[in-house]
Amino acid sequence: MAFATSLIPGLDEIVRGDDPNRRADAARRIAEMFLEGAAGFRPEHVDIFDGILTGLVPRTGLAIRADIAERLACLANAPRNLVGQLAREDEIAIAGPLLRHSPVIGENLLVEIAREKGQQHLLAMAERPTLSTGLTDVIVRRGDREVVRRTAGNAGAAFSSSGYSALVRRAGQDGVLTLAIGQREDISDDNLKELLAGSIDAIRRRLLEAAKPARQARIRQAMSDISGMMAPVEGRRNFEAAQLAVLSLHAAGKLNESALLEFAKAHKYEESIATLSAMSGVKIATLDRLISGDRYDPILIVSKVIGLEWATVRALILLRIGPNRVPSQADIEGARVNFARLMPSTAERVVTFWKTRQAA
Repeated sequence: MAFATSLIPGLDEIVRGDDPNRRADAARRIAEMFLEGAAGFRPEHVDIFDGILTGLVPRTGLAIRADIAERLACLANAPRNLVGQLAREDEIAIAGPLLRHSPVIGENLLVEIAREKGQQHLLAMAERPTLSTGLTDVIVRRGDREVVRRTAGNAGAAFSSSGYSALVRRAGQDGVLTLAIGQREDISDDNLKELLAGSIDAIRRRLLEAAKPARQARIRQAMSDISGMMAPVEGRRNFEAAQLAVLSLHAAGKLNESALLEFAKAHKYEESIATLSAMSGVKIATLDRLISGDRYDPILIVSKVIGLEWATVRALILLRIGPNRVPSQADIEGARVNFARLMPSTAERVVTFWKTRQAA
């Protein structure tokens, strides 16, 4: 600390003291010294600055910490401990620039912060030039809609097999996310098929239109492999208007259980089936055939897979039997008990079988 003390007399006392003004002034001056000479400092010099600044900067005001963090964010030899301190801060104005850009933050620290901090921190990390599979596993699991969309759109992000599967599952209720995933260069053929199987026709067409010419062939092949995804829905009902309604909900980020419940309560059959299709990845024609059958079991199964609440399941059962018929209380209670007992893993196997049959 001798060279710094020669420029800032009484630095030892300032570091140990409680005078915020003197501390802030010292932090600014020493940070400025480092930033001006950073290009020529050897590692041992950086370590000296690191030791001084980690004792000064955390106890300065927000504006000073944010300014220092912003200026350190792109330095390849920034003081590692200081950067780690600032990157852990709850205030995103401080942590954000470092989480977006700093090359000195290690993988372990990024994963630690991703596990502990909120959505703004995850969103900042989603913009890093590269993202490891370990980090994206956490981001996809914890991130909200905007975070996951940003991560999927990051060409430098890498995803593990389980991470990609989780990403594709989330895309089943998010058309914007579907488009981002579908345009990734690293998506496997199996993941692409699963992604397309879980999306509505209009989203598939938009993906095909947005894709580069070199990728369009892969997308067309995947569509062909999952058997006529672009074909109109067969059967006695016309689902075209319902699909457009569901697409509008996709675009507005409102395709969720609440929308499904409203459709079911209003006895809008086509819209309800189209929404269930978009949320589950089961084709409209398959769901229409199963749900219009003699039993309500398919409603319980698909509802369990996509995690619906009983109130929505009940509304779908009432939708199935029609607006002018009233089921017995015993039948409704029996359905409720069966739904509660149905294991998600069992329901998932049945839905997988449906998807296999519809693609065969």
